[in-house]
Amino acid sequence: MSIFDKFFKEVGIDLGTANSLVYQKGRGLVLNEPTVAAVNNKTMEILAVGEKAKKMLGRTPGHISVVRPLVNGVISDFDMTQELLRQFIKRVNRGSDLWGVRKAILAVPDDLTEVERKSVEDAALHAGCAKVHLMSAPMAVALGAGLPVEEPTTSLVVDIGGGTTDIAVISMGGTVVYKTLKIAGDRFNDDITKFMREEFRLAIGEPTAEYAKIAAGSAIPLDERLDVAIRGMDLSTGLPKEIIVKNSQIRAAVTKSLKSIVDSIREIIEVTPPELVGDMLKQGIYVSGGGALLRGLDRLIEKETSVETNVVDDPLTASARGLGLVSENFEHYKRFLTNPLRPLDISL
Repeated sequence: MSIFDKFFKEVGIDLGTANSLVYQKGRGLVLNEPTVAAVNNKTMEILAVGEKAKKMLGRTPGHISVVRPLVNGVISDFDMTQELLRQFIKRVNRGSDLWGVRKAILAVPDDLTEVERKSVEDAALHAGCAKVHLMSAPMAVALGAGLPVEEPTTSLVVDIGGGTTDIAVISMGGTVVYKTLKIAGDRFNDDITKFMREEFRLAIGEPTAEYAKIAAGSAIPLDERLDVAIRGMDLSTGLPKEIIVKNSQIRAAVTKSLKSIVDSIREIIEVTPPELVGDMLKQGIYVSGGGALLRGLDRLIEKETSVETNVVDDPLTASARGLGLVSENFEHYKRFLTNPLRPLDISL
C-alpha cells in the first residue's frame, strides 16, 4: 500500500436491498450495515442510518420515516440512496470528509436497464466517489466464492438477497445466461406476515416476520422441532397477543416463493448450452446471499435439479469479497466490469 492509499481510498460496495457492505482495498471488509435510513419529515434531517435506523422500523412517531431506498435491487429514492452512501463512505473515512474515494466498484443485478445503471453510478459519484465502476452481482459472488470463472466450465450461481434473486451461468469470464427474480428475503417476510394475518388473525411487522424466518424457517421438513413465539396485535380484539408458531407453518408460508425460485433455476439450466449443463454435474450449484441461510434450501434445490448444491462460505459477504478481489487486483479483473470508468462532471 502506498502512502496515498491512506488518503485516496479504493472500495467495493455491495449496495443491497437489505444490507450494504463495503470492502476497502488494503483493509478488507470495513462496513456491513442494513440499507435503511431514518429521516425527520419536518426538517429532512437524517437521524440514523444502518443498524440504528433498522431498529426504528415500525416504532417511530408520525414525523419520522424509516426508509429503505432500494426496492428489488433498484434505487427507488435517489436522494436517500446518495445520502446513505455518503454516510457509509464517511464511516470508511473514519468520520473525516477531507479525503474521499478514488475508485468504487459496485455490484448490480444483471437485468438493470441503462437508466437504472446510470442511477447507481450517479448516486455513488455524488456521494463522494471520484470514479465508479459496475459489476454483475453474480460475477462478484462467483469471484468471492473462489469459483473458476475464467475457465471454460460452468459456474452456476444463485444469489438470494433481500430484494432479488440473481441466477446466472458463468463461463470464460462472462455470463452465459441469467435471470433476476423479484422474489427473495423480503418476499419471504411478506409471505410470513400475510400467513400470520390469514391463519392466526395476528398482525405483525416486518422485523417480527424476519425474526420468525430466521428462528424457525426452513425449505424442507426438519428432524428437529423448531417453535418460535410471535407477538403482535390480535385483529379480532386490537389487543396484544402471543402465539407459538411451528417450523412447518413458517415453511408453508414461504413454499410458493421457494417454488418460484427453484422453477427459475430449472429454466436457466434448460436454456444453458448442453456442454455447460454437463459440467454442472461436476461443478454443482452455488447458493449465496441471506436466503442461502434458510435451513435446507440447498437440499431442496439439489432434489429438484438433480445437481449437487452447495452454500458458499460466509454467503452474506461473498459478493463484497468478490468486489474486494477486483479492487485488490484491478488490472487483472477489470475486463469483468460492465461499464467504463466515468468521473463526476464537476459542472454539476
